[in-house]
Amino acid sequence: MMKRLHLLLALTIFATGTLCAQPRIALDSRSGHIRWEVRPVADTTGLPAVEAIVPGCVFASYVAAGVEEDPNFGDNAYRVEKSRYDRDFLYTGRFKTPTVEPGRTLWLHFEGVNRKGTVRLNGHTLGHLDGFMQRGDYDITDLVQPGGENRLEVEVEWVGFPVPNLRSPTYISSAGWDWMPYVPGLLSGITDDVYLTTTGDVRLIDPWIRTKVPDREHARIEILAELENRSSEPLEGTLEGEITPGGIHFSYPVRLGAGESRTVRLSEREVAALAVEHPRLWWPNGMGDPDLYTCRLAFNTGTDTSDSREITFGIREYGYEYDDAGIFRLKINGEKVYVKGGNWGMSEWLLRCRGEEYDTRVALHRHMHFNMIRNWIGSTTDEEFYDACDRYGIMVWDDFWLNSHPNLPQDLEAFQRNAVEKIKRLRNHASIAVWCGDNEGVPLAPLDDWLRGDVAHYDGGDRHYQSISNARGLSGSGPWANMHPSWYFTACPMPYGYKGRPAWGFRTEIGTAVFTTFESFRRFMPEEAWWPRNEMWDKRFFGKSAANAAPDKYFETVAGNYGEPTGIEDFCRKAQLLNLESNKAMYEGWQHHLWEDATGIMTWMSQSAYPSLVWQTYDYYFDPTGAYWGVRKACEPVHIQWSHADNTVKAINTSREAVDAVATARVYDLDGRLLPQFTQQLHVSLEPNAARYLFDLNFSQGNLARNRPVRASSSSRDGAGAQALTDGNEASRWSSEYRDDEWIEVDLGAVREFSEVVLRWEDAHAAAYRLQLSDDGTAWRDVYETQQAPGGEEILQLGMQQARYIRMQGIRRATQWGYSLYEMEVYRHDATAPRLSPVHFIRLELSDRDGKPLSENFYWRATRRGDYTALNTLAPARLQVRSKLTAEGARKVIRTTVRNTGRSVAFAIHVQPYRLSDGERILPYEAEDNYFTLLPGESRTIAFRFDGNLLPDDRYEVRAEAYNR
Repeated sequence: MMKRLHLLLALTIFATGTLCAQPRIALDSRSGHIRWEVRPVADTTGLPAVEAIVPGCVFASYVAAGVEEDPNFGDNAYRVEKSRYDRDFLYTGRFKTPTVEPGRTLWLHFEGVNRKGTVRLNGHTLGHLDGFMQRGDYDITDLVQPGGENRLEVEVEWVGFPVPNLRSPTYISSAGWDWMPYVPGLLSGITDDVYLTTTGDVRLIDPWIRTKVPDREHARIEILAELENRSSEPLEGTLEGEITPGGIHFSYPVRLGAGESRTVRLSEREVAALAVEHPRLWWPNGMGDPDLYTCRLAFNTGTDTSDSREITFGIREYGYEYDDAGIFRLKINGEKVYVKGGNWGMSEWLLRCRGEEYDTRVALHRHMHFNMIRNWIGSTTDEEFYDACDRYGIMVWDDFWLNSHPNLPQDLEAFQRNAVEKIKRLRNHASIAVWCGDNEGVPLAPLDDWLRGDVAHYDGGDRHYQSISNARGLSGSGPWANMHPSWYFTACPMPYGYKGRPAWGFRTEIGTAVFTTFESFRRFMPEEAWWPRNEMWDKRFFGKSAANAAPDKYFETVAGNYGEPTGIEDFCRKAQLLNLESNKAMYEGWQHHLWEDATGIMTWMSQSAYPSLVWQTYDYYFDPTGAYWGVRKACEPVHIQWSHADNTVKAINTSREAVDAVATARVYDLDGRLLPQFTQQLHVSLEPNAARYLFDLNFSQGNLARNRPVRASSSSRDGAGAQALTDGNEASRWSSEYRDDEWIEVDLGAVREFSEVVLRWEDAHAAAYRLQLSDDGTAWRDVYETQQAPGGEEILQLGMQQARYIRMQGIRRATQWGYSLYEMEVYRHDATAPRLSPVHFIRLELSDRDGKPLSENFYWRATRRGDYTALNTLAPARLQVRSKLTAEGARKVIRTTVRNTGRSVAFAIHVQPYRLSDGERILPYEAEDNYFTLLPGESRTIAFRFDGNLLPDDRYEVRAEAYNR
């Protein structure tokens, strides 16, 4: 039997002067205050009435009731009979009437129904909700059963077809996208909170707190509160407030006429304390602490409190500018912000992410050193998401509910009402940085002007309105497939530049397919579908259903880089290396050009809403993939990195503090032996919010052709011009026109002696060619010819030669394209190309003046582009693992030390704690690193931090496994 509920005064003023916000009684299904059930309105489907999950969608309730098999497993989601759920449903909830003090009004609140809902209480129609962000506030004082039970009904109308734009505002991806399947019922349901409150005659409606930061030592706060007198008499009272920390108190007299609604505006003119000295500013992650304030507002009439609110806010001021090239730049509190973030398609595909789960997901983004999440097409609506972003310093790029389809919502007025509701509900959140009208399109008239006006009026112009997500100062969308790491460092990585400017710039979407670990894979994939690749993988979007992710290319790259997989476990193991390398390079490639074009990057996607094989950092089960660790490393606020393209090493400082540091680079061969000729060290001062060139790692020492003049018969637009042949950049290339009889030549400046020429071809290589020499550039002699050139890296041993000019004369192309060469290198007879092992390792370190590590980075590099198969020749690693469990409040910590006790390099060690009780992984966790490499004799200690409830009996084991296991 439900306990009796009491609502006392909405606000009490204690002797200490502390204001307490009004209580509310949750009517969510987990609250214990109500019993919800759901059934079809027309009983023609055979579906029974089941216990309903509120907030949530209809389909999730039937899944929880066991009516449908787990849609996360196999192809179960695709076998559901959609027609059973693509219809209207009736929610019924029964709750006891709470005690309400005399003279007070009992309110029933709804915060969202998808897509429409008619609300009834005890047979009385209260209203109609239209759009999943429209709120409903209903006076039910005279409609409840005194001391008895009440019947609350919500008749939810199905969303209908087609979904994108036409049915907005709604969850546009609910009919399926290239990362989640169709949801039966299209996420219809009571999708947001339901609750009760009480007020007196005067209500506080949507209080709004605005802040300005003229400099770091001063801030101005402005409070706007709409007051509504619901009585038939004029009323006098005071608007009282308390802001903490800071101890700001105020009391402002207000007179309201009968039935009057008025917005009261308080600034430093009315309340001097709202001019704040030495404020605690809200900063994005990596730039400072995201300090928050609490404002408690109450409207009092005499000794009674009529209504109250508690608002959490951050003191901050966003700014927006465009550089000379028209590239968008974000600022906060007067400082430029380099954006590092990711896209959320949804929080969870069946809306089952609630409450504290948002804290978990957003905390993982903070741990990756992200500072922004893009709320793609506004598909995350829960207040808890924004609360978590506020706490963790994660800015939000917040879309409205439009995709690039050339159509308008069927009900423009409903869309407009929901847009206003969204802004008014969320504008107090410090984390919201940008409002965006449309995903990859400009909202069709009249919506673009409407939305711009809504932001200007209801958000006061405090945040920027961006019409389109990938143009007008932004650098386009995509690609969404893995590229060679050097590609991300190469001039204008923009194959989709037609919607933006061809640049690094500010990219709101770019990503790669990301395969899960085997332990996650087997949780959702039937064993008979594990291997080889099959149609069931396509159900998880590793196939034609997610063509943008280029799964064929991903599969081939894993095999090409690391050797043909022997089965699914081997494939998953090798895939993590591709995930780590490509995703780290993506962020580092942008940072390589920090403020010299690059102003921000967000991966598609940073979190998994459905058990999938593409576009994620951690997976659906919170297992951090290799992508997670690559991103975490790249996005460190103070970071050292190597360019795959030109072998330069840079330090990146995106913090607000200058750093004095020592940078060190070392190179090791495959056996872990130091190659001292590559070791470099530099003392350096790093300016805040800047990139600093440190030094080159010259892997072509003795190359006579480096930066020498080049001439070619032609240069096509596909390449970077003839000079790319000798620029030392392994990503830039010369490309000829699409003809066989084409050539390119290098001028060594004088007649030189040499014995070796290295050609590094792109896929469009020569099938047949000659190598020719000349002393004067006119008379040529052949020194080499082939009719079956293999492409890739060709090392030509020529014996002793003397010449000033060296020419590659094409005979026959291997493809329909022109000839395409990354580099031509020429070596003296006494200085052949450095004999690096086929795979070697680069270790970079950045430490402070006292030797304390600031950043460490590790790379594997191949002498033959993308060929890491030599890693498979490493002797099996021998690892010693020792762990200790401790407690830190409600969290537990497993500190694990892994030591390489063998003679070989222990490459890409993956460490994972497990529960002994059920053998399952302890997830989620936060740790410093994973997939790390140890040279012989080295050790590394990793601390795994997690919620203590994940290991109630303290019984665990830790497994560490190197790639060369």
